[in-house]
Amino acid sequence: MDVSVSSRNIELTEALRDVTTDKISRLGRFLDGMDRAEVHFFEERNPRISDKDVCEVTMEGHGHHVRAKVAAGDPFAAVDAAVNKLEHQLHKLKTKLVGRSHPRRSAGRTTEPAMADLAVLDGAAARVTMAGEDHDELATDGVRIVKSKRFTMKPMTPEEAVLQMELLGHSFYFFSNAETGRAAVVYHRSAGDVGLIDEAS
Repeated sequence: MDVSVSSRNIELTEALRDVTTDKISRLGRFLDGMDRAEVHFFEERNPRISDKDVCEVTMEGHGHHVRAKVAAGDPFAAVDAAVNKLEHQLHKLKTKLVGRSHPRRSAGRTTEPAMADLAVLDGAAARVTMAGEDHDELATDGVRIVKSKRFTMKPMTPEEAVLQMELLGHSFYFFSNAETGRAAVVYHRSAGDVGLIDEAS
């Protein structure tokens, strides 16, 4: 696995880089095809936060994207926590992909209403390719946009979009709906289920 490690406001020692590369590389055994990982360390500036060292990892391969962001008292502990979280995420993804390949295993299960049960529906991982870097603090009249991101959207079903949202740990996910050919958003509702906003024709 190709692992790149970077940092901001944290000294990236050779020991930290070596430990990080070794532990993240081992995650490839949990799911075939995960061939690239980006790891970024930074320090929270809020004096009220005790766990200041943050480790953010994004893994990808064959259209799958898995992300973890954790904070701890030191960078090494943050790496360990991120690895534990990623192991859970990769196991979750593999289970869903295997379930989709073997639908008979799901026979007899009770199916809840479509949108309320989206988070546990089987589906292939989302296929979103990042195309460019983040840009911070763009000023507009009266509003400050703190982050801007560009990406290429590939069509996917709402179920696939929900899976990608869960794997990335986001509260919403913007995608191109393969069923309608239009832009759409899935999001977590306050009631605990999932909603879908689809562009009108």
